[in-house]
Amino acid sequence: MIFFKKNKPFLKDLIPTDFIDIHSHLMPGIDDGAKTIEDTLFLINGLRDIGFSEFITTPHIFKNIWDNTKSKIEETHQLTCIELKKNAINNSFKVAAEYMMDESFYHLFEKETLLVLKDNYVLVEMSYLYPPLNIFDIIFNLQVAGYIPVLAHPERYNFYHSNVNEYKKLKKVGCYFQMNLLSSTGYYGPEVAKAADYLLQNNMIDFVGSDVHHEKHLSFFEKNILLKNIDPLKEAIQNNSFFKS
Repeated sequence: MIFFKKNKPFLKDLIPTDFIDIHSHLMPGIDDGAKTIEDTLFLINGLRDIGFSEFITTPHIFKNIWDNTKSKIEETHQLTCIELKKNAINNSFKVAAEYMMDESFYHLFEKETLLVLKDNYVLVEMSYLYPPLNIFDIIFNLQVAGYIPVLAHPERYNFYHSNVNEYKKLKKVGCYFQMNLLSSTGYYGPEVAKAADYLLQNNMIDFVGSDVHHEKHLSFFEKNILLKNIDPLKEAIQNNSFFKS
């Protein structure tokens, strides 16, 4: 690995006390994140200890994998908020969604309003195996429908690592990039850490998110950052204040 841990801070040390997270899987039993309300409480309290003060949680909407609907997500959100209040967690806890960019998504935003991070900013992702053949058509039509795409964890799409011009094309057409914080620690492997470093050093990362699903994710906030230069990461972390209430 080309990165070095010497004199690098722990990831948790970069999180400000008023941080708003815009990508997580904290609601119980709705996707591959928290399974029970006890998991939800554990994860939220752990993130609060690090400095997280506001949350926009983003359950998956992925046809035939996580067949969540807007109404199901909103109902689960209401029930989760009740449980949070019962447990004296009064932090802002909003809900959006992480939409898989596939054929079903193409039709979804044509017929109903999407769950957004704020205003018209919508969190989207793609398969880790290959990008949609019509990705630029999807983005264009999403924008025509009035939305601004925020691409989740671009550093994790291995098929772009050897073709960084594709990143540049996505930025050129108006796609925002949200990096996973854990990518800076090597959690997803050295190649993802290198891609995260490249995107940060080239000012392509707009926002960050925890993408927390479970306890192991939480534990990696205790790890050292592997990036060569942490200043662009600090800036991206500060950019999240755009989404605060």
